[in-house]
Amino acid sequence: MTKTDLPLRMNRPLSPPEPPSLLLRHHGTASRAVVLLPLLLALAACTSVPLPPWPTPTGTVSAPAPVLAPVPAPIPAVVVQPVPDRPALAPLPPAGAAPYSAAVAARFPAPSVIYNTPGLQQGRSSFTSNAEIQTWLRELSTAASRSPGLKAAVLPIGQSQRGETLEALVLTRAAGTDAAAIAATGHPTVLLVGQQHGDEPAGTEALLVVARELTQGLLRPVLERVNVIIVPRANPDGSAAGQRVTTGGLDMNRDHLLLNTPEAQALARLARDYHPTVVVDAHEYTVVGRFLQKFGTVQKYDALLQYATTANIPEFLTKASEEWYRRPLVTALQAQGLSTEWYYTTSTDLADKTVSMGGTQPDTGRNVSGLKNAVSLLIETRGVGIARLHIQRRVHTHVTAISSVLASTAQRASELGQLQPYIEKEMSALACKDEAVIEAAPTLTQKDLVMLDPVTGADRTVKVEWNSALTLRKIKTRVRPCGYWLSAGSRTAVERLRLHGVQVLRVAEPASMLGDLYRETARSAGVRQDVRGSIADAGQIVRAEVALVRGVIDAPSGSYYVPLNQPLANLVIAALEPDTQSSYFANRLLDSLSSTARVLSEPSLRTEELP
Repeated sequence: MTKTDLPLRMNRPLSPPEPPSLLLRHHGTASRAVVLLPLLLALAACTSVPLPPWPTPTGTVSAPAPVLAPVPAPIPAVVVQPVPDRPALAPLPPAGAAPYSAAVAARFPAPSVIYNTPGLQQGRSSFTSNAEIQTWLRELSTAASRSPGLKAAVLPIGQSQRGETLEALVLTRAAGTDAAAIAATGHPTVLLVGQQHGDEPAGTEALLVVARELTQGLLRPVLERVNVIIVPRANPDGSAAGQRVTTGGLDMNRDHLLLNTPEAQALARLARDYHPTVVVDAHEYTVVGRFLQKFGTVQKYDALLQYATTANIPEFLTKASEEWYRRPLVTALQAQGLSTEWYYTTSTDLADKTVSMGGTQPDTGRNVSGLKNAVSLLIETRGVGIARLHIQRRVHTHVTAISSVLASTAQRASELGQLQPYIEKEMSALACKDEAVIEAAPTLTQKDLVMLDPVTGADRTVKVEWNSALTLRKIKTRVRPCGYWLSAGSRTAVERLRLHGVQVLRVAEPASMLGDLYRETARSAGVRQDVRGSIADAGQIVRAEVALVRGVIDAPSGSYYVPLNQPLANLVIAALEPDTQSSYFANRLLDSLSSTARVLSEPSLRTEELP
């Protein structure tokens, strides 16, 4: 098939009691002069801005995007006023401790606020431990329970591969903290996830700060309009080992479709049950390493940002991500003197000087959350490879960005309440219609990328080959089926789909259906790839080329039917079309091509719900 361009659819005030130990401190003062008055006023005065009339769903991938409601004035994030007589900042680490010169380090002065978590204590050499996180969450939950109308709970959501308990803090003004009570509020739910990669600690420390400000501090007004769920550390084993991957050597942030790791499974169950409207994934990125080797430069930006960029993301979701979230987020960061750019990375092959935005495969938390119809935002601060250097600034960047996301959600609560149900209805209505993109790729262009001279610290502009994920190229398309048939032996695939929240029906009586069978035309072995190179996972994949053969599908009792007239239809397509590197077949969750088929007309089936 000829490659063609696929445009990605974008384009109440209060005085809280002082907590026992100060969360935020000025340099040289114990005052908590957090300037949130603009945020509080904006929330108090916020009115609903009606969405424009929704277009009639056409199912066309490249349908023009309508104009959304105007972007509101940006809300400042958590900001601490500088103290005129503050003492000098702490000296830089001894010579040789930083992987670049003092001139580069001077480009990243500490913020005028000190964040105080267990892992950020002065003289501490390690970050907050998992046990300390658990204690922190329980103390916040207990304190929150003393506030009238505020509900909090610490939920065990699973275990890591080494048996560490994975926990989430739920904060709400609902009648309870269970999923049904949260849904009954009608308010959007924001899921905040930190440290999927164990060597990226700033997100975890920032989420502990945000959790305390929501329960005892000046972010509490957000909870009048928003439910918040916080998973401070998703990969405790990796954190304890100081490594990116899990104990089993898997990159859990490439496991959100397959769900091979217990850590990714825990996040999937949480999202399935609580149905978040907005998901924020807090990471850090490599500062020197291969960038210094390839380009002779050091990474500049305080924050790299991106939202879901994979095939079949609804256009309104992308527009909301851009106009309602990313733009205000950039403004909030800039107001703090923090620099931003689109997220980008480069491969581990030193001969390859291409720079790529975040990947377009449907496997990362960012992209899978988008396929689940949530606004999905990636926030990366400069941290990998520099240990504790600039840690207060890194945490400040995350706190500022996450506060902006919470404020935007509170401002847009009414619109978000319209947006997600509309998208889910639209996705369900596309079954049996038009085409679906099976595989897409970024568009190669050029970009002037600003980095830093490693000696002088001055800006240095580098012209790079740039893989843009904002415009995707169609690699492979097919008619969108009505659903998929799965054999009775496909229990692992069925289990994973249901973990995502996909409806899977069991065939109760034998039946026949019109559809397409997959016939293998070529096969090879390989490994999954992302823009960095080979993905750390369990083994090789099956790379199959297939042809579609029209025929009658015999569906015996005990086999399964996965309808596409459901909100997660696009996730189902990503999982079950076999000839992509992320599919369940390629990754051996389905044992053969004969285990699945595309159903092309609404079947007459007697089915039963699975328990």
